[in-house]
Amino acid sequence: MPIIQVKKLKKKYGEFEAVRGIDFEVDEGEVFGLLGPNGAGKTTTVEILEGLIKSTSGEAFINDLDVSKDTKSVKKIIGVQLQSVNFFEKLSLFEIVELFSTLYSYSVDPGKILERVGLSNKKDSYFKTLSGGQKQRLSIAVALVNNPKVLFFDEPTTGLDPQARRNLWELIKSFQEEGKTVVLTTHYMEEAEELCDRVAIIDEGKIIKINSPSNLIDELTKSGFKSSKKIREATLEDVFIDLTGKSLRED
Repeated sequence: MPIIQVKKLKKKYGEFEAVRGIDFEVDEGEVFGLLGPNGAGKTTTVEILEGLIKSTSGEAFINDLDVSKDTKSVKKIIGVQLQSVNFFEKLSLFEIVELFSTLYSYSVDPGKILERVGLSNKKDSYFKTLSGGQKQRLSIAVALVNNPKVLFFDEPTTGLDPQARRNLWELIKSFQEEGKTVVLTTHYMEEAEELCDRVAIIDEGKIIKINSPSNLIDELTKSGFKSSKKIREATLEDVFIDLTGKSLRED
């Protein structure tokens, strides 16, 4: 059953139409990717679903809740990991998670949340001392304080080294294994191919295609497309990981 339903969604800023009547559904427990060039409308779409901005017309529902009319109820069941965040510099990681759980009126054990994202050994550290990967995982920890049904990830691995990126991939996969639904925006096609059950390709405010990554690739190759680059069974990143190991280098 779909947990997210989007119907004829539009968003205009003056004369500019950022989202131009899109329709899609996301099944419960699915990892769903939104792919598109800068300015394609994917971030606007996600911000409407998160209740951060209002659509001009159309409808969007999460768990049968209208995101424009039941915004407070929607926010209780979603978790949002932002691409760029700055947390309180005078608070420890434990205190930051504790503060956000209070804002949600949700009782959690901050230690367990930090352990869940691999930051238990940093619970007494301050935000400014963290590496890029640790900051991203703290943002995810904060997104988990209300035990959300749906998680939104906006470019979660931008700027991370290969070990930190692969670590975050495994974390996202584990959320799906727990039954959570994940909506992911990314510019990394390898990331979408690795994580997403289906992707929606958006350009100029419209959805061009929705399908699984493997089906989209098959469609292209069946059309007669031949890559100018020889396909290999491993990538340079695989070589890097094999030579340097999978362990994180940020503690």
